Amino acid sequence: MLLLLALCLATQPVHAQADTVGPPIPLFTYRDAVLAGSVVVATMLARPFDDHYAERLQDSSTQANRKLQKLSSFVTHTVAPGSYLIGGSMYVAGRLSRNDRLADLGWHGTEALIVGELVAVTLKGMVGRQRPHIQPRDPNSYRLFRGFGPDDKYRSFPSGHATAAFAAAAAVSSETSRFWPETRWVIGPILYGGAALAGVSRMYNNRHWASDVLIGAGIGTFAGLKVVRYHHSHPGNRLDRWMLAGSLVPTPDGGQTLRWSLIPAPAAFTSTRIRR
Repeated sequence: MLLLLALCLATQPVHAQADTVGPPIPLFTYRDAVLAGSVVVATMLARPFDDHYAERLQDSSTQANRKLQKLSSFVTHTVAPGSYLIGGSMYVAGRLSRNDRLADLGWHGTEALIVGELVAVTLKGMVGRQRPHIQPRDPNSYRLFRGFGPDDKYRSFPSGHATAAFAAAAAVSSETSRFWPETRWVIGPILYGGAALAGVSRMYNNRHWASDVLIGAGIGTFAGLKVVRYHHSHPGNRLDRWMLAGSLVPTPDGGQTLRWSLIPAPAAFTSTRIRR
């Protein structure tokens, strides 16, 4: 977050849209099909080894490692609710400082989190997979719609934390590659590496199987990429006009006030012209 904040403050654009609006691109491409297919294949290949990895990570010597315990706890809380707090903070800071890039990163990153989580929660309820800490441990325990019940122990597939981590990583790395192409090979590996660590931590905490994490990573990545692609191929969309409009306006006493209109900018502009 500090790296992104420094980049945003160092390169504040005069007109943010000039950096983000390019030639129209389709929302879905053949690369999306390749990504989805790769995730499905990887999940299917990992599924027979779910029990093996769960047993290895729950080994007494591994669980007794205090450094691993602290790292796992830190990563887990950084993802949830940390991702929402970080994204929301970036958005608010960008709005208050009139830094369009920072607000853009915060808003689209948070939106990707929401989209990914909605998909993950729906699948959790529908699939109804048993979590690995439930005894007897059974990675093949599924029941349709069982996850919608009050008991959290049947909401293993997919991993919500992995979904959130990869959604934020995909959205922010996609945005920054547009703003600062030269940082593509720095920010991306850091964010995706952290997201992968979040997925492993959920396995270490005995909350998810390996296949849960893999499919969650795919859903999150897909959500982050689609959110960014949609907004930048539809720059006049209503959500962006509502969430990224407004500014700090000087007051007569020398202070400033935040003017935040919930009316889309074009509509507000039209009504102003009519009044004149």
